[in-house]
Amino acid sequence: MAGLLARQPKLVAARRAITRPADTGGEAFDSMSEPAFAARVAQGDFVLHWGAHRLFYGIPASVADDLRAGRDVLANLSRSVLAQAAALFPSMFILGLTASPATLAARLIRRGRETEADVGARLTRDAPLFPAGVPVVSIANDGTLDDTVAAAFAALYPTRQPAASRAGR
Repeated sequence: MAGLLARQPKLVAARRAITRPADTGGEAFDSMSEPAFAARVAQGDFVLHWGAHRLFYGIPASVADDLRAGRDVLANLSRSVLAQAAALFPSMFILGLTASPATLAARLIRRGRETEADVGARLTRDAPLFPAGVPVVSIANDGTLDDTVAAAFAALYPTRQPAASRAGR
């Protein structure tokens, strides 16, 4: 996501709230306790929220302000809320990043947030299908980060080409 944000100033990231400790690394997120998260849900502070892998995740309601202001919003969502997101945001576009089980297992273990048993269970679960009628581009994420970012950028902004590509014309 950081690579896409660096390439497109009009793109903003929806900063997730997550019920995990702030020092666990990875994306920038708002760490909160389960009671604080539940209070925010009750107050309507999240446009989307879900539970997965013994954690709770929320997307702030303020993303609607970014969209109204003409900004593109990049959000890391669970497949379990994609249909709900599509109903709320009809112009939604899905970038489905995939990786081989071996690549995914290695990345999850390296992250150090899940046990090997948790990783195994995660790899064998059935992922929900993408909602019908929502545009989806699947991108293989087994290669380099630069390759994945380039493919994702091309999917999001197909009419834009890097200056080096235009110069060769």
